[in-house]
Amino acid sequence: MNKVVMLCAICNVSSGNCPEDCAYCTQSAHVKADINRYKQKSIEQILKEAKMAKANKALGFCLVTSGRGLDDKKLEFICQTAKTLQKEVPELLLIACNGSASYESLKELKNAGIFSYNHNLETSREYFPKICSTHSWDERFQTNLNAKRAGLELCCGGIYGLGESNEDRISFRNSLKELNPFTSPINFFIPNPALKIKEPKLSADEALEILRDSAKALPNTRIMVAGGREVILGDRQYEILENGASAIVVGDYLTTSGEAASKDIEELKKRGFEFATQCH
Repeated sequence: MNKVVMLCAICNVSSGNCPEDCAYCTQSAHVKADINRYKQKSIEQILKEAKMAKANKALGFCLVTSGRGLDDKKLEFICQTAKTLQKEVPELLLIACNGSASYESLKELKNAGIFSYNHNLETSREYFPKICSTHSWDERFQTNLNAKRAGLELCCGGIYGLGESNEDRISFRNSLKELNPFTSPINFFIPNPALKIKEPKLSADEALEILRDSAKALPNTRIMVAGGREVILGDRQYEILENGASAIVVGDYLTTSGEAASKDIEELKKRGFEFATQCH
């Protein structure tokens, strides 16, 4: 039986200066993190990154914008970008990650060629007020419902290591189960001096246990490992594929550097993996 892994890449279309106060995020204007801040990449730059993602065996390509939600200006730009990418790099599955969004806006994304919408719940409904006060967990949940109604595949997960309890983790996974996403990205929190969260890093064993629990709770969902993989798991990072994950984000993340995609590809090939060229 062939071992297949799905690779995805992220394009940070706009970075930083977000008015929300999510305690885990270096893009929040409430913290003074040392990150790149810019209003918007050009479509030409995004296309260049998309072609690089394809060359690096990525099947999914995610267009991420900072800020609370998908306003009309942002919607127009993402739709325009999606149409360009579809024409130039038709093999890529396009994912949009643009915050809270209405059914009508999400329908427009679908019509423009977006395959999937990514909007993470981040953590449990109970714990969320401890990490964000500028918008609600319910707003996030509703956006996911809107995306499903609009006919988009759903990419919904969250972040572990924020100080949440085991009960929070169970509650969080139960909410994900209710949404039954196509893909669930799992991030592991990386401490940053600018952030208020001062939790110790998760151990590799705990991170792998989280993956197993996620796969068990979401048997119909593709578990994807995203931010924190390299920092938390180190030389054990490819064990994720023996512990419930079947997808990986390659290259850089939003504001942190990732493993070189070429190294991931080399290591995965060495372990007998092939790269997904379509979604089933």
